[in-house]
Amino acid sequence: VQLVESGGGLVQPGGSLRLSCAASGFTFSSYAMNWYRQAPGKERELVAAITSAGGSTNYADSMKGRFTISRDNAKNTVYLQMNSLKPEDTAVYYCHTRDTVVAGRTVREYDYWGQGTQVTVSS
Repeated sequence: VQLVESGGGLVQPGGSLRLSCAASGFTFSSYAMNWYRQAPGKERELVAAITSAGGSTNYADSMKGRFTISRDNAKNTVYLQMNSLKPEDTAVYYCHTRDTVVAGRTVREYDYWGQGTQVTVSS
């Protein structure tokens, strides 16, 4: 499994960025995908999630109305459109997916992460 994020950078407050996460090594269209972020000195937090077919999305409260998660299963890519960016959105943004394997009574979860892409919102 490989997840490769891109699209981060420096943007002024109120600006926009579009992050991309290119996935490989698994059947992308079968897995929900998530975006997380981690700011300096803070815990990693869930930003947005999308189901495998893209029919349902979910957002952290502070991102609702500003961020949009989407996916293109033909391109094995998940996106995060970020608008009206604020300085507090500054963080490393990570792409994530989880594989749940059930074997009899045993359930194992495997988390896969990209390397992250830095987003800095500053004037």
